[in-house]
Amino acid sequence: MNTQPLDKEVALRIGLAVKELDAISTQEFLGLLIKIMGEPITPAKLDKLRAKKVKLLAGESLDAVSSETFERAFALLKGRGIRQFLNPKPELEQGVFCEIRGSVRIACSSNRGENIDGQFSDCMRFLIYQVSPDYIRLIDIREPSPKIKATERGAARAKLIEDCSMLYTISIGAAATAKVVKVGLHVMQLGKPLLAHVALRRLQAVLAQDSPPPWLVKAMGKPSLGVKLYGENS
Repeated sequence: MNTQPLDKEVALRIGLAVKELDAISTQEFLGLLIKIMGEPITPAKLDKLRAKKVKLLAGESLDAVSSETFERAFALLKGRGIRQFLNPKPELEQGVFCEIRGSVRIACSSNRGENIDGQFSDCMRFLIYQVSPDYIRLIDIREPSPKIKATERGAARAKLIEDCSMLYTISIGAAATAKVVKVGLHVMQLGKPLLAHVALRRLQAVLAQDSPPPWLVKAMGKPSLGVKLYGENS
């Protein structure tokens, strides 16, 4: 069967659905979808897909699949619950838990990997780094609760990272900035996506100066609120 290339999201949806079903091959399932909606298969077409039609045209192929399993697979096919697969978390560096002297703790608003590519108000997670003139270490990954009301989001997110000294983000509104500053963070708006290590290496150069800016000296002296870190024994 000759099929048009699938875009990344469509291929992911189909692959996850087939894995969940475990009763039909990817090729068979792809053929079924093409029979229903034609080519190309797009997210917009999948959004309009109906479960009854899939079951009807699948025939005996899905007879052994429970209704609960089919519902999970169909949800993935529709794109629900796939964000975590499209936006993977970076891996934490393993090490010994302790405080790191002469360093500063940074929160970075992120959606994918070790990128600073999210806005403060709606990023998927905050990557927490400990930075000194000698090293950059990812020590924690914090995900804001999706259940927080919009009116409370800024304060809740600021609370989540209040043990940090600085926030690196693509953008942040005035009201949210006030809440972040209130808990003691210095805000750095980048304006465009950047790899965290690129931004933090620039910070390292400032940390290494004989006389860092007063705001940075103040940030380096901020207490860690008792949070344990990955670091060197001291």
